[in-house]
Amino acid sequence: MRRACWAVAALVVPLLLLGFLAGFEVFDAGPLGTPLLIGGALLLAVLARMMYVRGTGAPYPLTGERAALGVSVALIVLCSYWAVGDYAQQKGTADAEDLAHHLYRRPAVVLDTPERLHLGWPGVRETALPDVDLGARFRYRYEGLRLLALSGGRMFLVPRTWTWETGNGLILPFDATVRVAFHPG
Repeated sequence: MRRACWAVAALVVPLLLLGFLAGFEVFDAGPLGTPLLIGGALLLAVLARMMYVRGTGAPYPLTGERAALGVSVALIVLCSYWAVGDYAQQKGTADAEDLAHHLYRRPAVVLDTPERLHLGWPGVRETALPDVDLGARFRYRYEGLRLLALSGGRMFLVPRTWTWETGNGLILPFDATVRVAFHPG
């Protein structure tokens, strides 16, 4: 049992060293490499020490080790949060890139407004609506838009030919000031 503990403990220093080198960008360990290397090394150190002390029959943690154990656990939890945050950022970026390449999946929008928006975006067509009667509320129609998101009573619209390089967006309230028709992409 003691040999296994020493073998596990021997991995701690190289993993910590690799984690710190990755943190200082000496080599690329990927977005999750640094927190996983450092947190994993600390976890291995805590487990190796626990197994070693339990193998002797003594209670763990020993009286003088409680503070060190608390700091180690806090650092392991911090590294876990760090890794989760990096994963979430990586996943969000990948999802955004996927959405940008597949805008046809988003609903098409026909937007009627009382005032001219002067968009002039490629792929967006502006049409002046005929005045059926002089009190017509909506005067302009815009086609070629896609609904990106609907949140907080606002619509986030992009042109159907949207790209990251030529990205334009329009935020409008989702209320009676505009008339909206949604169509399948």
